[in-house]
This record gives sequence, structure tokens and C-alpha cells, in this order.
Amino acid sequence: MSLFEDGLEAAVQKAFTRPAPKSAGAQMRYLVKQLKGTKPVARLLRISQRTVERYVKGQIKKPRPELAARLEHEVKKRWQPQIRARAKERAATTGGIVIDTRARLGYTAPIGSTDQDRIRHLTVALPPRYAARLFDAQQQGAGDQRLREIAAEALKNVYFQDGGRRAGSLEEVRFTDIEHLEFEL
Repeated sequence: MSLFEDGLEAAVQKAFTRPAPKSAGAQMRYLVKQLKGTKPVARLLRISQRTVERYVKGQIKKPRPELAARLEHEVKKRWQPQIRARAKERAATTGGIVIDTRARLGYTAPIGSTDQDRIRHLTVALPPRYAARLFDAQQQGAGDQRLREIAAEALKNVYFQDGGRRAGSLEEVRFTDIEHLEFEL
């Protein structure tokens, strides 16, 4: 996962109404139920089917760190799909998304203006159309660079140009050296 994908995923997870299973056995049972068998879970997690069965029965309780991370990631990816979908739909149609970032931002502008890159801390509410574009791009498997471009365009239009009320000659916003990035639905 990338910085933007992780940030979008964390924002959606805040909408969950119940916490995801915490113990390895509960997580394994959840995956077995979702994937309808121990064999697909074993393939997904790259472990033996027998190991999956032993977690389900409670014979093994503590997974290795890398397996624990994969297990948690796969459970959270599938947890509460309807609530996940509703949160994304709400952000894309009515609510929008808030981006909180500390990053180096610069822009391309006509000669004579100061387009020097500098570190800025911004918390900006983006309209629903940008939330929709970010979630659509993420769902289509767009990489971090594409998500960064969408966010930069959103910041250009909403923050720098204030919806067309200023800086009309601004051409491009550069969004680099990200120190902090968080999304809120």
C-alpha cells in the first residue's frame, strides 16, 4: 500500500460501527467464513491449510509478525463492506473529504510571481467530486502518483484558486516531500 491508499483506507475504517476481530483465531474464522473454506484462506495468506485449521480450532494463538500483519490487513480489507460502501458514497456525493497534510507545495505560475516550493501545513475540505475521483482511482488500482495528482489538482482549485476567485493564471501545483497525510470523511 502507498501513503495515499493507506490514508484513504484509514478514513473509511473510521466509519466502522464495530471493531474488526482482534485475536488471530477470530480473524482466521472471519476469513474462513468470508472466503468459504480453509483452502482459499491458506492460499491468500501463503500458509498451509493445516495451519489455518489449527488457528480456527485455537491450537495456535500467536502468529509470526509478518503473518499477523497480512492477517489483519486482509480482515480489515473485507470488514463491514456495506458500511465501507456507504461511507465512500456519502463522501463522493454529499460530504466530501478533508485532507490534512504537511508537505512541500509549489506551483507553476507566470513569470514575476513567487512560485517557490515550501513546506505548508494545510487542512482543506475538498468537495465531493474530488472524493469521488480519489475513491474511483483507488478502486481502479491507480498508484500513489495518480492519487497525488488528483489531490494536487484539488488543492490547486480549492485552496490556491479558491474555486476560481483568485490566482486564475496558476497552471500546476506540485505536491512533494509529504511529511504527514491524513484524510477524514
